[in-house]
Amino acid sequence: MTNETKEIAVVEYNVFRHSLLRYAGYANEIGESFRYQFPRLVAPSYIVAFGYCFADSFVTGWSTWTHPQQGNKDQRSIWNDTVRATADTLLWQTLASVMIPGATINLIVKASRLAVRKSPMALPLLVSKWSPTLVGISSIPVIVHPIDDAVDVLLDITTRQWWPKQ
Repeated sequence: MTNETKEIAVVEYNVFRHSLLRYAGYANEIGESFRYQFPRLVAPSYIVAFGYCFADSFVTGWSTWTHPQQGNKDQRSIWNDTVRATADTLLWQTLASVMIPGATINLIVKASRLAVRKSPMALPLLVSKWSPTLVGISSIPVIVHPIDDAVDVLLDITTRQWWPKQ
């Protein structure tokens, strides 16, 4: 692997999106899953998730500012690229990590609670109380990549078209 290839690999790898740290963005989904058992857990879980979103946005913006595209020495262009990259990352993370998954998990837990309540047979209290939470938590790994991919497509056909790279 040449130095140039190593540089490209480093730039393409994003610890916030390509490692287990990605699941920190889903902290609010844990909060949503436990909403009915521990309602006070919901707000702090959103703080962790938004902290993750802001951290990725800051790192992306900083990286864009300190490592401008090759041949791009114009300060105004560097500033524009930095603002665009930071805003794009913040929007992507807000949609893909907090808003869409939070609403999805909330619906899954609500639907599971309804199914438990409407069950034709009496379920033990432990099962009826905790199964919707477990269904919500277990659905997190299933929804991550489809939501990430859908948000990529959404931004590709909207905001990334409106504010193209220079």
